[in-house]
Amino acid sequence: MRTEQASAKRDLNKINLSADLVVAGGGLSGVCAAITAARQGIKVLLVQDRPVLGGNASSEVRLWILGATSHMGNNNRWAREGGVIDEILIENTYRNPEGNPMILDMILLDKVTQEDNIQLLLNTAVFEIYKKDDKIESITAFCSQNSTMYALAAPLFCDATGDGILGFLSGAAFRMGAESKEEFDEGMAPTAAYGELLGHSLYFYSKDTGKPVKFAPPSFALSDITEIPRFKQFRANEFGCKLWWVEYGGRLDTVHDTEKIKWELWKVVYGIWNHIKNSGDFPEAENLTLEWVGTIPGKRESRRFEGDYMLSQKDLIEQRHHEDAVAFGGWSIDLHPADGVYSERPGCNQWHSKGIFEIPYRTLYSKNISNLFLAGRIISVSHVAFGATRVMATCAYIGQAVGMAAAICKSEKLLPREILSGDYLQKLQQKLSLSGQYIPGVKIADQSDLIARSCISASSTLAFKGFERSDLWKTLTLPSAQLLPIVKGELPVFNVEVNALKASTLKVGLRTTQRKGNFTPDVILATQEIEIPAGVQTISIDFKVSLAETAYVFVVFEANEDLQLGFTKDRVTGVLSVFNSINKAVSNNGKQIPPAEAGVDEFEFWCPQRRPQGQNIAISLSSAQAVFESSNLINGTDRPVSQPNAWVADLKDPSPALNFEWDGTQKIKQLDLWFDADFDHPMESVLMGHPETIMPFCIINYVVKDDTGKVVFAKVDNYQTHNRIIFAEAINTTKLTIEVKHPTEFVPACIFAVRCYSEIKR
Repeated sequence: MRTEQASAKRDLNKINLSADLVVAGGGLSGVCAAITAARQGIKVLLVQDRPVLGGNASSEVRLWILGATSHMGNNNRWAREGGVIDEILIENTYRNPEGNPMILDMILLDKVTQEDNIQLLLNTAVFEIYKKDDKIESITAFCSQNSTMYALAAPLFCDATGDGILGFLSGAAFRMGAESKEEFDEGMAPTAAYGELLGHSLYFYSKDTGKPVKFAPPSFALSDITEIPRFKQFRANEFGCKLWWVEYGGRLDTVHDTEKIKWELWKVVYGIWNHIKNSGDFPEAENLTLEWVGTIPGKRESRRFEGDYMLSQKDLIEQRHHEDAVAFGGWSIDLHPADGVYSERPGCNQWHSKGIFEIPYRTLYSKNISNLFLAGRIISVSHVAFGATRVMATCAYIGQAVGMAAAICKSEKLLPREILSGDYLQKLQQKLSLSGQYIPGVKIADQSDLIARSCISASSTLAFKGFERSDLWKTLTLPSAQLLPIVKGELPVFNVEVNALKASTLKVGLRTTQRKGNFTPDVILATQEIEIPAGVQTISIDFKVSLAETAYVFVVFEANEDLQLGFTKDRVTGVLSVFNSINKAVSNNGKQIPPAEAGVDEFEFWCPQRRPQGQNIAISLSSAQAVFESSNLINGTDRPVSQPNAWVADLKDPSPALNFEWDGTQKIKQLDLWFDADFDHPMESVLMGHPETIMPFCIINYVVKDDTGKVVFAKVDNYQTHNRIIFAEAINTTKLTIEVKHPTEFVPACIFAVRCYSEIKR
């Protein structure tokens, strides 16, 4: 038993902690920054004011994680973010294909607590900072659950809090609202009538109980549903973040008025549910009950802090190159009317760029607080550019860049800005790339990689000649295209089976993209019209075109409901069918036609279909394309960009294998393998659901052998992009053999990269 006598006052329990890096904010940007830094060997304190990690992705808000893939609704092919966020999304898809947000909470906690270098403080809110000159020395945070005050000290800090509490308290320069059109020459800069801030959203979940359920609304529920101009868009079967447009607060202070905004959103949510249950317009809702309503709103926008550069609209639309690029984005510029759910305007104003855009390092630290990194939605961007950089997978990617930069700062005794000097920036870009973080235009050049010095051979290589038709015909209801990697020189003749329901004309074209690395087919190389008699036949298409360099081309078939094309069940890494289709979730109406003054490009959308659809068009080629050679394993790019960048085995090879041989004995301590977990699949974390738990291109089982044929490592049931093998005792060998299995009878084995080292390499 404990007893204490009365006293004048008491002090809270206080704990002093120190680390190499303090990350404030446990959303995805903070989580990915912390994990990336910790894996580089530095000590990290991760402080989060909520009981779980994930921020807007967590079970407290339940927004799906998205980034450059944009629901597969834009032209950014193979654009899912790599590194830690890729690992998290793959883990979630494997363990949680149904998209249960509670399971995602578990996965994020699991990932963080597996890192010995991270000390996690949950339910702990930062409220005070201590500075000396232009540096933060420590911060103070309070945990209400254990009634403890924490003093957290470090040479480096990362603000990933969303509202920027570290930046605000430390005096970092920031902005809130929208810049004028003139400041950055931004055609999309909003008018006062549209509003300068995006609002908050608060979601609800419903479920079918199998029996009638009544609902009596609270007194504060919205009583007149017609106050919501778009009330006729509500559906009884829609819930969660599919109602993203239930938004409010853009006319208020989105920091200090958050509680007021939350109450208004509760009013709206309970009013919506009352309308669904009691208006009589939704008889299908009789057995539905309200299972969950959010208790904190998901924030979109508040403060944006100033770095040494501010990313703006033209950086995104023109896809400007930055020498200090450390990440990419690819979501549309997605602005919302400030009046939110009460606005007469559409819920969003989305305009896409033709491809992904670069995010420079100069946007990721404060321009006037010398040891403060910025991560997540608070980075140095204009309001317009923020419309694209604010989404969570992009924020996570930014966090990874910050985490790696912090590790370099620690090892080299630098402040964030000083990475721009000397060779440190190149080191940052290389280390990020080696961790799986693709950066446009950056190729991996790793002098310590032993594979680059080996003689590489393969048991087989796919000599790509297209596809044979399976028992599958599809009518040309949409303009359809096959995206094919073709080597430089004269194009092969393309052969395709056509079933004409009646005599008709097939209009076919050949397109490519104006900008290398893009997948917007904005250059027409040739067109043909071919008369097709009724019945099944194979037609040959000779465009008589040459390519100056190896590139992707689109063989395009215009819509014609009198014609069917043959399709195949076979799938190959870096090869897709795409369709000029509509995806209204991301304002894709088949063609982007912006107002002239918007400063945005006009172009068509050509997007894949989600599996189990998305089969390839059965086009065969008159000559084999050498695009899947084993030399791709060391070409420095670990995903499809302007070519597949992968070794692919022949599907007929019963035992695919790669051999790496050296003239002398090599000491091998670490082996890194990079597989294809389908960078084109968005892997939304909640609600959407996924048709498989392991991506169809991913090698599941493999073994590694030394020069005696001894198995030194075996893997069963792999599903991740990156496998890192650290041998308990270094292997001494003149040869490594990696034997793999084809993922399925329709998908040949593929590997993007193999790297090995004589010592452990972070």
